[in-house]
Amino acid sequence: MKRTSLFLDSKTLNALKRAAKRQQVSVASLVREAVQRYLAEPAAGGRLPSVTGRFSSGMANTAERADELLWRDPHA
Repeated sequence: MKRTSLFLDSKTLNALKRAAKRQQVSVASLVREAVQRYLAEPAAGGRLPSVTGRFSSGMANTAERADELLWRDPHA
């Protein structure tokens, strides 16, 4: 193993220390496990749903209007 430094805000560090104490493990052990789990999972958003591109809205300017369509109030 190699030693490394990690910078965390005090709120996160305190929560990490409490979790380690609850689980009766070291903070380092908890961080190693969390990093291993993070690296083992596929990147979020890396794959598109299987239905992507299968349907047509009939509108030719959807990409140009992306911000308008995505960020408008759906209840307005």
